[in-house]
Amino acid sequence: MAILHPCVGSVYREVPCSVPPTNCLLWGSSLPGAVPDMRMTVADALNSALDEEMSADPKVFLIGEEVGENQGAYKISKGLLEKYGPERVIDTPVTEAGFTGMGVGAAYYGLRPVVEFMTFNFSMQAIDHIINSAAKSNYTSGGQMSAPIVFRGPNGASAGLGAEHNQCYAAWYAACPGLKVLSPYSSEDARGLLKAAIRDPDPVVFLENEFLYGESFPVSAEVLDSSFCLPIGKAKIEREGKDVTITAFSKMVGYALQAADILSKEGINAEVINLRSIRPLDRATINASVRKTNRLVTVEEGFPQHGVGAEICASVIEDSFHYLVAPVERISAADVPMPYAINLERMALPQVTFYQIYLIKYEEKHVN
Repeated sequence: MAILHPCVGSVYREVPCSVPPTNCLLWGSSLPGAVPDMRMTVADALNSALDEEMSADPKVFLIGEEVGENQGAYKISKGLLEKYGPERVIDTPVTEAGFTGMGVGAAYYGLRPVVEFMTFNFSMQAIDHIINSAAKSNYTSGGQMSAPIVFRGPNGASAGLGAEHNQCYAAWYAACPGLKVLSPYSSEDARGLLKAAIRDPDPVVFLENEFLYGESFPVSAEVLDSSFCLPIGKAKIEREGKDVTITAFSKMVGYALQAADILSKEGINAEVINLRSIRPLDRATINASVRKTNRLVTVEEGFPQHGVGAEICASVIEDSFHYLVAPVERISAADVPMPYAINLERMALPQVTFYQIYLIKYEEKHVN
């Protein structure tokens, strides 16, 4: 898959760049603001972020199924057991409720656990610990007890896994006060947001995507610096435009960018916003964009009812209603359990071609 609009040149680094970690770089094309010929996969970005944060803070540890000996189901923890040992890279039995509860207890004690789920579908076995324990402790203790913990793993649609293992949890967890919910798209996102999540004093749900793990993106010297960190709650405008605002997160950002390139050939100039943070949501950036383009289309892999797109639509209606010249539109998964058959699964999820046709029709209907 070609990376049409890579993330380069973040402005958040405050210290001069150190020598970049060479074990996680790939050769690629040189772009302005990027380290010459340097690219990084999303998987390596996550691995390097974990490595650097574990090296910087002995309170950080990783726990989950197969994170040690097998180096993670998707090799995100590659090399960490050998470097940090079994006391900080902890393999567990197949018991999400058990090791998630252990992680929350360790966070209460002052450690900084990173809990890995093989897939966020399995987090449902541990959802009581995530919501009733980690998310609510700061409030229910009157600010006396926090839970600095990260829950991370692949989220969203997979391929041919049926209804039980094939859904997006962004809206589920974003509905809960006390949690922060992040969802990276690029290598820059993955590296900067995971570092921010591990350093944060509150529990963070970190939603990755298995189809993005192997994708490589150009990276700048700022991204490779060990001090690099992205702010939680800040979206990124991946592509500027003037005709319509498209919001997306995770894998859907890439789809939106491809669709925007196709639409540009039709004379439609779309602005694409990579949300990065689902909770807190960057309402200011979204509303500022809509006030410029006067139109909004939201994109997500989750279900339409009570989804992330629904919240964005409500925010725009509340804050920027008089700037809209057309109804707000949502693109999402079908409002059905995910089909098992691959052909039906594809029909149940947003696709680039669908974006193109839908947005062209949307513009033809509402542009005048």
